[in-house]
Amino acid sequence: MLRDVKQKLVNWKEKKDRKPLLITGVRQCGKTYLMEEFGNEYFDHVVKINFEKNESFGEVFDRDYDPDRILRELGYLVEGSPIDPTGSLIIFDEIQACPRAITALKYFAESGKDNFILCAGSLLDVEIKRKGISFPVGKIERIRMYPLSFAEFVRAAGGERYLTMLSSYDLYREIPAYVTEPMLQFLKQYLIIGGMPAAVQKWIDTEDFEAVDEQLEMILHDYKDDFSNHAEMKDVLKIGWIWDALPKQLAKENNKFVFSHVKEGARARDLEDALSWLIDAGLAYKLEKVEHPEIPLSACSDAASFKVYMADTGLLRKKAGVPYQAVLSEPKSYAAFKGALAENYCMQELVVQNIDPYYWHSGNTSEVDFLFQAGDQIIPLETKSADNTMAKSFQYYLKKYEPSLGFRVSTKNLGDNQKGKTHEISLPLYMLWRLKAYFSSDTNLKTQQG
Repeated sequence: MLRDVKQKLVNWKEKKDRKPLLITGVRQCGKTYLMEEFGNEYFDHVVKINFEKNESFGEVFDRDYDPDRILRELGYLVEGSPIDPTGSLIIFDEIQACPRAITALKYFAESGKDNFILCAGSLLDVEIKRKGISFPVGKIERIRMYPLSFAEFVRAAGGERYLTMLSSYDLYREIPAYVTEPMLQFLKQYLIIGGMPAAVQKWIDTEDFEAVDEQLEMILHDYKDDFSNHAEMKDVLKIGWIWDALPKQLAKENNKFVFSHVKEGARARDLEDALSWLIDAGLAYKLEKVEHPEIPLSACSDAASFKVYMADTGLLRKKAGVPYQAVLSEPKSYAAFKGALAENYCMQELVVQNIDPYYWHSGNTSEVDFLFQAGDQIIPLETKSADNTMAKSFQYYLKKYEPSLGFRVSTKNLGDNQKGKTHEISLPLYMLWRLKAYFSSDTNLKTQQG
């Protein structure tokens, strides 16, 4: 599976002022596989140190933080001879299991040696808080990894030619049926399967949704085990409550997260740490409310009013108990959750593009699903799960704030028009991966003719 983040590793390798690079992200999103694949492709020699599998590796860091000694002794443990850093990629995997190795990254960065130190940590933010790990701020580079995005999924599932065609089209060209039909099919598959590499690989190998569901169930079970293994005992039960409540809260018509709906009688102050654990673990994303949109959005958001999404559509669907047949056939009884799944998908696509979204809510009636900044613009984005793009709140927002650009995302074909001062774009759900192209400087927000 070709992951877009791989190019960032290539860029890191070519840097002259290179620091140790740390990859973080939700468990089982492909960090280890990516590091090994990158090492085998771009280096003559790869040395892999997994701190969870061999406690002896961690003991090497107990004496001091001298990089030369550390590499020499690790080399003897792994290969019987010192590590020659010239042309070698040194992988520190599951680095959260060795806090002193995290601290040692500072000394590798300051050594002046041309080392290639690549690290990965699952639940790292959780462990840093729990164990009080000294994190070498400013001495490492950091990349966040996620489950496969929709475009990565399409590529893995054999649809790269459609991505290539869409990339070559003018931004506002109506998309022909020979592209829309397979892309809508890929979208349904992605909503069912999600982007966890094991689930995607199962689909590639079998094209069997039942087999995919079994894989997703295994992943959910593993995550449940993580609560007990990596959370404070006082929080384990509460984390489970919130985890189980996420699909229910998303399916509500007003899907603002309400702590009292997690467990009868529960209060926010009793559950906030548990929710923070899920967010730190990368299993959930928090979307805060903005009522008066101003730059920066972060300064006018309401941290006490928010929605919570899951990190993967496949896990959300499976955890909610939605059968894959419902996503394929779309019965009327599936309508409410269909919208929730589409919103969750949009949240994932925004996050993976390093867009920091919020939602707009005014009074008791008007709401826009997503707001985000792009330069000096605040851009609204409304999500619909079908081809009906009528949205009174979205139109009210455009009239009230007159943004230069706004998006209506649905299954409808691509289109655009000018409404007052707003360039309003109808963007297919399967085109969210191209979102930034529409407000990048080279487009200059002008309609191009296809």
